[in-house]
Amino acid sequence: MAVSFLNREVSDLCLGKPPLKPIPAEATVSEALTALKKYGETHVSVWSCDHTRKVVEEGEGGDSVCRCIGKICMVDVICFLCKEENLADPSKALQTPVKQILPKGNSIVRHLDPNSSLLEAIDYILEGAQNLVIPIQNYSSTPSRKKLLSKASSLRPTNHNGVEYCWLMQEDIVRFLLNSIGVFSPMPTFSIESLNIINHDMMTVSYHDPAISSLDTIIRAYIEQSSVAVVDEDNRLIGEISPFTLAYCDETVAAAIATLSAGDLMTYIDYGGPPEDLIELVKMRLQDKKLGAMVELIDEEFSLSSSSSSASSCSSDDESASSKVTVLGRYSSARRSEAITCYPWSSLVAVMIQALAHRANSIWVMDAEHNLIGVVTFKGILEVFRSIANAKRKPERENNTSKQ
Repeated sequence: MAVSFLNREVSDLCLGKPPLKPIPAEATVSEALTALKKYGETHVSVWSCDHTRKVVEEGEGGDSVCRCIGKICMVDVICFLCKEENLADPSKALQTPVKQILPKGNSIVRHLDPNSSLLEAIDYILEGAQNLVIPIQNYSSTPSRKKLLSKASSLRPTNHNGVEYCWLMQEDIVRFLLNSIGVFSPMPTFSIESLNIINHDMMTVSYHDPAISSLDTIIRAYIEQSSVAVVDEDNRLIGEISPFTLAYCDETVAAAIATLSAGDLMTYIDYGGPPEDLIELVKMRLQDKKLGAMVELIDEEFSLSSSSSSASSCSSDDESASSKVTVLGRYSSARRSEAITCYPWSSLVAVMIQALAHRANSIWVMDAEHNLIGVVTFKGILEVFRSIANAKRKPERENNTSKQ
């Protein structure tokens, strides 16, 4: 039964999913920022569309005219602005084409047919994909739909040759599995230690270390969908710097990373927005480093958020006001920097519930003395479910071999 469940079509997971908010690959980082704030999304999809080519259906001898080639998240923008030359001239950096800051190498975004199995989706994630792009609607089936699409395309550019897409993330698949967890009994009741999914290769930074020293680690945590543990002198867990939390911040957090300690950065990005004294400390240290342009960006961002909030409260019909998301509004959607923990004897299902309830893509594992010993991620959890199919295929292969 468990194996047949894993062969269900991924379209079952797309019900109720909103269409992607796209930007073209030629867009600038500044335009990507505008889209993130306008849509209130943690990330937007980046598309390469060549409408001069003949449309050929995928799987029938050609490539699709429109392809999602990546995604842009506030984490990408923050890490990009943290580079020394970009801190010195953020305005110039924001005019960089967005395709230049997409992660290189293996794509973290993969297209997947809606008839593909859940097992195939899990395989893509285990290969490194963060988001799976799935077609959800086809508006080109009737002339009336085509006419409607043409009229609306300039207002909501979410269609590509009459098709809208959504995407599935690791969290979506884990939640779907949890909703039918009884199918996999008794495996979900096993401890995470017995299932061998505790990763002991943790990413850590000392509480008093400069936050900028952990920049490469933050980037790695973002790619691996994990977090960076903030520890004290005795290597005890204090909190975390989570890419999921950074995704709800604004671009000026780059200045905080460049000037604050890891401990102060946790406070800066925590739920509710940065304290006024830390904002002033960041600005003072930027001035000391002759980074006045970044100070101006901070002042502009916070003054814009304040005026936008006032304008929105005065007129709900003002599109320019309603399209802006205030800084504090974005921060209030984030999860606190307090680390979520479990123990080696915690059951798999308990850790799944804990992660989904706190919207944490990684759970820190503590021993009986409350020492940090490892981390469990969504990817590690999905490996367990993938192993069920592998276990089913092993006796089948052995039977085939014996018959030969």
